[in-house]
Parts: sequence; structure tokens; C-alpha cells
Amino acid sequence: MNIPLEDNFTDVIGKAQRGLEISDSDLAKKARLDASAIRKLRRGHYDELALFRVAPVLGLGARALADLAQNEYRPEVREIDGLTMFNTPYHDMTVNAFLVWDPKSHEAIAFDTGADCRPILDRVKRDKLTVKLILLTHAHPDHIADLSRLKTQTGAPVYISEREAAFGAETISEGHEFNVGNLNVKALLTWGHSRGGMTFFVTGLARPIAVVGDSIFAGSMGGGNVSYKEALKNNVEKILTLPDETIICPGHGPMTTVGEEKAHNPFFVGRI
Repeated sequence: MNIPLEDNFTDVIGKAQRGLEISDSDLAKKARLDASAIRKLRRGHYDELALFRVAPVLGLGARALADLAQNEYRPEVREIDGLTMFNTPYHDMTVNAFLVWDPKSHEAIAFDTGADCRPILDRVKRDKLTVKLILLTHAHPDHIADLSRLKTQTGAPVYISEREAAFGAETISEGHEFNVGNLNVKALLTWGHSRGGMTFFVTGLARPIAVVGDSIFAGSMGGGNVSYKEALKNNVEKILTLPDETIICPGHGPMTTVGEEKAHNPFFVGRI
């Protein structure tokens, strides 16, 4: 599935600026640039000198940001046995949901619903899976848009962070663990983009998996709508400390790995 990156370099600059509450004029002053150079960068005009001056002011990795600007970063991660991603249109964007299952028992877990859960239900029927759990990374509308249908059709219980709410969902706290077939799932609180954003760390397949919602994207991260500082901290301490081979399953954009993001994500290069 060829899905484009969720963010370009201007999105990354904008998210960092908003998170740090740095205006264009302040950024220009700190980066020793004219305000016009900042405006051009924000409009997508690539200027390497300006980019390399702006990046450290915003706490971004300059080389990684330049690679993103020149379309030189693209993680190549394929699905493994027991993992499938579903990408559905939602207004002017797309959103991801995931199905993870034990290949032996055929017991499955659905993560979020996307805009339309019918592709998930089709895959469940095709592979004769039994959905035992529905786990929600957070309660933003694009991620739970089809929750009622998914819950009704599967009969599975729904769980979400105790810091958020979704209709028909029970709440859990950080550290809660689930076991489904040979799979173990541990809930990690990675809030910042939302009040109760959770990452679900799954082991039991050929590679570990982290379903992260909007905490991290390939080459970027979710905006720090609640707390940019906490979003960064949680991403670094709770997601990027997982094994490098861990497959990151984000709410938007393509799948990636912990190792790829440590090496190529402008928000995190040099922080670990």
C-alpha cells in the first residue's frame, strides 16, 4: 500500500513553531534571517541556508529536515503475517486503522476504526478471524468514526484511555495488559496530541508492533494540541526506546519503524 507521508517539511516547521510558541518574526530574529526568508520557507520554498538556520532554533534535526524537504526520506515497511493496515478517506485526508491477529488461533484485535470499518470486517470474514478486542488510540473523530458498526458487528469490547471517552468504551490506565491468543498488548500513555493518547505495544508476532495513533508519523509527529512538550517527551521516552525493529503503525501516513524514526525524523534526531 503506497501511502504518502502525512507531513512535508513546512508542516514540520509549523508544528514546531506552534508548539514552542515562536512567531515568524521571533524565528527570523533567532535564526538571523529576514522575515521574508521565513515566509518563503513556510510556503514551501526550499532554501538550504535558511532551513539549516531555522532547524536548531526549533529543536529540529537540520539534515533530516532537509532530506524531508527534498523527498529523500521514505520508510519501506511491509506488513507481516498477523498485521494489516486499512487506509480510508476522511474529508480531505485519510486515516489508518489496523488489524492484528494471532496466526495460530485467528484471534484478532482491531485498533481504531478509520472512517469506514467495512474493509476491516471484510478482512475478518475472509481470513475467518475473531475480533476479541477493539482498542482506541484516542477519541478524535477520524479515528472512531465507525465505532458503532465495528462494535455491533464484532461484539468485541472497546477500550480507551481513562483520560478520554468514547461511546460504549471501557477505560484503562497506563500499564494495562491484554492477552489475545499468543499476543501480548501493553498500553502506554503517550499524551500530548490528545489528553489520553495511547500507544499499544504488541508482541507475539515476527516483529514487535507499536500502534501509536497520532503520536508519531513517518518523518513527523502529531501536533501538540494539548502539550507539545509532553508529546515530545512521551514519544522519546516511551516509543523511541522500544526495539529498533518495532513496526510503528501511525494514525496517518505510511508505517515505519523505531529505528527509521530515530535516524530520520526531524523531531527526534539527536534526542536519543
